[in-house]
Amino acid sequence: MTDAELLDRLRSGDHAAERTFYDRHVDRVYRLILRMSGRPELAQEWTQDTFVRAFDRLGQFRGESALSSWLHAIAVSVTLNGLRHLKRREALAAPLDEATTVAAVPLTGADPDLKSRLKTAIAALPEGTRRVFVMHDVEGFTHEEISDALGVAVGTSKSQLFRAREKLRVALAAFAPVGRAPALRNMESA
Repeated sequence: MTDAELLDRLRSGDHAAERTFYDRHVDRVYRLILRMSGRPELAQEWTQDTFVRAFDRLGQFRGESALSSWLHAIAVSVTLNGLRHLKRREALAAPLDEATTVAAVPLTGADPDLKSRLKTAIAALPEGTRRVFVMHDVEGFTHEEISDALGVAVGTSKSQLFRAREKLRVALAAFAPVGRAPALRNMESA
């Protein structure tokens, strides 16, 4: 079934079409939100919120972009709003000196593998650069799509991506052979 056929069925209130739409897009929406938020429990909640909002706003879809692009723009919006809300809530939390102390567990053994270091390095990126990096290099969005979704200029998207790659290059330098790591060279060419 094409997106146009699916959209017609969705607009007519067909519940089977709603399930098809959800099944077709849920994995990618979840991955996008998880990579932007870094928190699985929030990604699950915000994925559901994305689909609820999409079903409520089907009448507003004008068809100027692909149905999946429209859905991903909603996912980005839900995630950004959720992150802003979370940031405000965490700012109101008790100061660290009032929190109970938890004993730190000493790190033992060898350095973590590249995959876990990469996840950590991505999570440590500043919010704007992380969003652009995930959307472009991980999810495959173009700079124009990122610009539309985040409401930033294409040039801003490109500079944020450059900064993200530079920070990751530094964070993962220990894993690079004497020259440069092939994965990092590939990131430069995108």
